[in-house]
Amino acid sequence: MEQRGNDAPGSRLQAVGGNPSPGASSLQPGTALPLPLYIRGKVRDVYDLGDFLLMVASDRVSAFDHVLPTLIPDKGKILTQISAFWFEQLWDVVPNHIVATNVDDFPLSLQPFNAALKGRSMLVKKTKKLPVECVVREYLAGSGWKEYQETGEICGVRLPPGLRESDRLLEPVFTPATKEEGGKHDENISFARFAEIVGKETAEVLRDRSIALFIKASRLADRQGLILCDTKFEFGILNGVITLIDEILTPDSSRYWEKSLWEPGRSQNSFDKQFVRDYLESIHWNKQAPAPALPEDIVQKTRAKYMDAYQRITGKPF
Repeated sequence: MEQRGNDAPGSRLQAVGGNPSPGASSLQPGTALPLPLYIRGKVRDVYDLGDFLLMVASDRVSAFDHVLPTLIPDKGKILTQISAFWFEQLWDVVPNHIVATNVDDFPLSLQPFNAALKGRSMLVKKTKKLPVECVVREYLAGSGWKEYQETGEICGVRLPPGLRESDRLLEPVFTPATKEEGGKHDENISFARFAEIVGKETAEVLRDRSIALFIKASRLADRQGLILCDTKFEFGILNGVITLIDEILTPDSSRYWEKSLWEPGRSQNSFDKQFVRDYLESIHWNKQAPAPALPEDIVQKTRAKYMDAYQRITGKPF
C-alpha cells in the first residue's frame, strides 16, 4: 500500500540493501536478514539501507521488559498492517516516514527476501529520532492510574479528585515519557522536563500534533465500537520537518477497549497481550531472565486477540 503525501520508491532505491545472499528466499519470520542491522528491538529488526530503513516486525512477544522464547504466529504481520492502516488514515494530520509497505514496491535488491518480508515490513525514510515518547491519554488506566492514585496527577498534570480506574478524562491529556533503549523501562516525565529534552518550541508542536492524531484516531475507533484509551507516538526530524515514525496505534503501543463493555471502577479487557501477562503472573515468574516459554493455549488465545484487534480496527478480515 502506497502512502499519500510520501514519495514512492524511485530509481535511486534500486541499488540499496547490498547484494542478496544465496538462499535468501528461504528466510523465516524473525530470522536475521543478511543486511546491515540498524537496531534490533524487542519485536522489530531494523536494517540500514542508507537514506532509508527497512523495518521488519517479527513474531516475538515481550512482557515485563523481557522477550519471551515463544513466538506468536502472525503477530508481526498484524502489527505491521495495523500501523499501515493508521498511517494511511492520519497522513493529513502529520507527515510520516512511510515509503512503501508492499514488498512489490521495495527495491530490487530486497526482492529475494519477499517471502520473509511480505506483510510484516515497511520501507521508511531515515529521520533524526527524538528521544521521547509522546503519550496521550483519555482514560485513567495503567501507569497513569497508578500515578494518579499516588499524587493526584499524571506527569505533572493535576486531575480532578475522586476519579475511578478507567474513568474518562475531561479531554485528552498529553503525558510524555522518556524513550529508553536496551530494555530499560520508559519513565513518565513532566512537560517541563520534556521541553528541556527537545526544546520548548518543538515540545509544543509535538504535544499539539500528538493530541490531534489521538482525537482523529479515537473518532475512527469509536465508529468501530472501540475505545482508544491511550497511545504513544514517536517522532523524528526529516529535512527540518517533524515526522511521525515507528509503529502507530497497534495493540503493542495502545490500549483499546470494547466500547459496549466499558465499566469505570475496574480494569478493562484490552485487545493486546494481556493473556501473556496474566499467565506469567499466574506462574509467579520473578520477571528475571531467562523468561519462560508459553503453553500453546496462551499462544493461540493471544494470536486470536491480535487478529480480533486487526479486524475491529480496520473493519477487514485478516
